[in-house]
Amino acid sequence: MNTSINDLILKLDLKSHPEGGFFKETYRSIGEINESNLNAQYKGKRNYSTCIYFLLTSGGFSAFHRIKQDEIWHFYNGSPINLHIISELGVYSNHHIGINFEKGEVPQFVVPGGSWFAAEVINDNTYSLVGCTVSPGFSFEDFELKSRKDLTTIFPDKEQIISRLTHY
Repeated sequence: MNTSINDLILKLDLKSHPEGGFFKETYRSIGEINESNLNAQYKGKRNYSTCIYFLLTSGGFSAFHRIKQDEIWHFYNGSPINLHIISELGVYSNHHIGINFEKGEVPQFVVPGGSWFAAEVINDNTYSLVGCTVSPGFSFEDFELKSRKDLTTIFPDKEQIISRLTHY
């Protein structure tokens, strides 16, 4: 990889994300869905769709969080990502987002809305550049980031992975 992490952050104009990593919104549809056409969990209207660049670096992670919408991850460059998901029912799954099909990686993956999920770079001393598409469009009103203690209270049998992939 010839591009440095700092070069990517500058070239793509990325900013720190509250869950970890760096991001930039690259698309927000002009069209909107009225609240009356969304299910009851949404307050206010939402854009049809949004998309971001998302950059993770080795040694860092995207902490367990959830949103109401499905989120589609698209792999672009760098190391594959290890995506950890805990469903609303507490079922844990692990998926590798990348392009090495022989190792079971997939270049695109959908995280179901309402699931708790976290991500980390698989390889050392590198980065992962992905895109994330959300529909209805992302709003921080739909974003939830719990403390390690609160999330472990909900899923006590997942304490080890939660402790490793939460910030506080």
